[in-house]
Amino acid sequence: MTPFLQKFFPSVWRKKEADKTKNQYCQYDSQTLTMFTSSLYLAALLASLVASTVTRKLGRKLSMLFGGLLFFAGALINGFAKAVWMLIVGRILLGFGVGFANQ
Repeated sequence: MTPFLQKFFPSVWRKKEADKTKNQYCQYDSQTLTMFTSSLYLAALLASLVASTVTRKLGRKLSMLFGGLLFFAGALINGFAKAVWMLIVGRILLGFGVGFANQ
C-alpha cells in the first residue's frame, strides 16, 4: 500500500511515516481518501435504486449487460489512473456496475 499512498495520497503517506507508533487510530485521516473509499458504496446504493426501473423497462439481460460494461469501464479507468480524480471516477463506475449487477 505504500507505493499507492505515495503516488495518490502523499499527505496521508507523510503523516503515516511521521507517526512511527503502533497506534493505527486516525493514521489515514483524509477527506480525499474517505471519498475514494466511500464512492463505490454510495454509487452502488444509488445505482441499485435506479436499476430496478431500468430492469423493468429494458429487461434483466440488458440491465446486467449495462452493469457489466460500467464495471469494465471503471476497472479500466482505475487500472490506468494517473490522478486521484481518475480513481474516484473509476470507483463510481465500479459502484454503478455493482448496483446494476445486484439487481
